[in-house]
Amino acid sequence: MTDLTQPNSKQYGRPDDAKVIPFMKIAAPAAVLSILITIASLYFIVTKGLNLGLDFTGGISAELNYQQAVQPSQVTQALDRAGFKDAVVQTLGSNTDLIVRMPVQEDLNVEDLSETITKAVQLPNNSAEVHKVDAVGSAVGNELYVRSAGAVALALILMLIYVTIRFELKLAMGAVMSLFHDIIIILGIFAYFQWSFDLTVLAALLAIIGFSLNDNIVVSDRIRENFRKIRGATPREIVDIALTETLRRTIHTSMTLLLVVLAMLFMGGDGLHWFSVAMTVGIFVGTYSSIYIGTAFALWRGLNRQDFIVQVKPEFEEEEIP
Repeated sequence: MTDLTQPNSKQYGRPDDAKVIPFMKIAAPAAVLSILITIASLYFIVTKGLNLGLDFTGGISAELNYQQAVQPSQVTQALDRAGFKDAVVQTLGSNTDLIVRMPVQEDLNVEDLSETITKAVQLPNNSAEVHKVDAVGSAVGNELYVRSAGAVALALILMLIYVTIRFELKLAMGAVMSLFHDIIIILGIFAYFQWSFDLTVLAALLAIIGFSLNDNIVVSDRIRENFRKIRGATPREIVDIALTETLRRTIHTSMTLLLVVLAMLFMGGDGLHWFSVAMTVGIFVGTYSSIYIGTAFALWRGLNRQDFIVQVKPEFEEEEIP
């Protein structure tokens, strides 16, 4: 096998000093690693399950505004004294704005919900105003959970159709497998650590699908272009060249997005915390999968130059005159 990293290796029209990174050299070990991680993620999802937030299980949420700074633990203790069970209090960017989430309270009258919470959260020498009180029933939460799963499934199906039309079925199947791989691993990590899974995490999953697909499309476009213009190279060499040529763009895109996500993680408050965590995991997993899942699967399926050549119908072929 030709070492593509050596200066005297075949360059197929590329500059002599342009080195090619042999990404596919470790495609087999990467595939084994991905399979093991995916199986482990599925195991944790099945055995531990997701720690669903109130968006999916139903419950009560309310936004509080205090005149002076307050610690979430003080509000939690006040709610506990008032008879509210399992309340979770988080800040919303400052120590005067907080959000309260709690399961449905059996003995609580929904009609008096706002007034009851307002009385419970008052602290000595620090009064509070209650805004935006929402109550979600368990039936509504279950319906939202089912619809969310359907939205992710529909997104994967539409991605498969889009990439098939624009490129080729082998690349489309690889792209959808990489998206499925990303989702399973993120869900597995959330299940293992029992991190809260709510609508913000679902939004992060859909964003990661778009991010990972965009990376797959860029790589697929360069692979198609190289198959059409490069002669005498094996499919594996062409894929390595395409990945090398798009590597700088992939790094720039991933790092730019990561900087924004880290800013939200450390400065966005509790409301964006789990969204940022899911996005951070998804950036690394999505970048990896676009290389070692999407393209590697297409190569395994026999991707070659003929897949990108427009076949001429027999009636348009010219006959040779003897």
